[in-house]
Amino acid sequence: SAGNYTMVTEFVILGLTEDPILCSILFVVFLGIYIITILGNTSIIMLIQRSPQLHTPMYLFLSHLAFVDIGYSTSVTPVMIVSFLRERTTIPVAGCIVQLGSDVVFGTAECFLLAAMAYDRYVAICSPLLYSTHMSPTVCITLLVASYLGGCINASSFSSCLLSLTFCGPNIIDHFFCDLPPLVKLSCTHVYIAEISPAISAGSIIVITLLAIAVSYLYILHAVLRMRSTQGRYRAFSTCTSHLTAVTLFYGTVTFVYVIPKSSHSPHCVKVVSVFYTVVIPMLNPLIYSLRNKEVKEAMRKLMVKTHSSF
Repeated sequence: SAGNYTMVTEFVILGLTEDPILCSILFVVFLGIYIITILGNTSIIMLIQRSPQLHTPMYLFLSHLAFVDIGYSTSVTPVMIVSFLRERTTIPVAGCIVQLGSDVVFGTAECFLLAAMAYDRYVAICSPLLYSTHMSPTVCITLLVASYLGGCINASSFSSCLLSLTFCGPNIIDHFFCDLPPLVKLSCTHVYIAEISPAISAGSIIVITLLAIAVSYLYILHAVLRMRSTQGRYRAFSTCTSHLTAVTLFYGTVTFVYVIPKSSHSPHCVKVVSVFYTVVIPMLNPLIYSLRNKEVKEAMRKLMVKTHSSF
């Protein structure tokens, strides 16, 4: 009977480890990572805003990628950092829904932005003469709106799945944030459609955006191989390497967690990989894009000279 059920009002998040010494070490490590993530991505946004030479579609997308990485990391990392300091980390059910929702919004937007950036590189390399028309402000804004809208639609499918579940039994989440798979495991109603719809929406977004990226790069490769000068080839490829690195890291880990059958890897393994795409990659993106990028380095140099001369 329904009377015997006590409804769960909050969840206990186990976090990454129970070991107190390891907790202290990880607290310092992840606090450092989070600070670098915020500083790195904020500096990229500010640098792009302040440098007229970076006011191009490619850097417009990059500044949004930096914004999304801040949101993505913030939806997960602070709770995780706090969990290293406490014996018990509890989060109300509503808090869990908000955390999962924001995590999915930003994670999905990242997929769409990476695809938009691949399309941008494709237009720049394959039809440079038509670049200004193909990547007009209207096109850029449409792609950005689509990225965030896609994030919201995917998040609503995850949230509605969560809202359709009832939690009456154990409330301990064996993870460091409110991710859907461990939450579905805890529910006492197994609504099949609720479990399937997020998998379908997330899976199709991963497949569609990856396909767009792959097709763009096939065209790019074809165009680059037809170039006569080694210099031209090198230049074309160098604008793509940082983006390719970001794509490989992000999609590799996300696919591991959400696409490969769950039975084939342990919860511990999933936690480690999840740390990578929710916490580490948002920190790496600004480094990947600034260290390998001549234009960004040049803009930094100019800005430093300008700031120095104004003092």
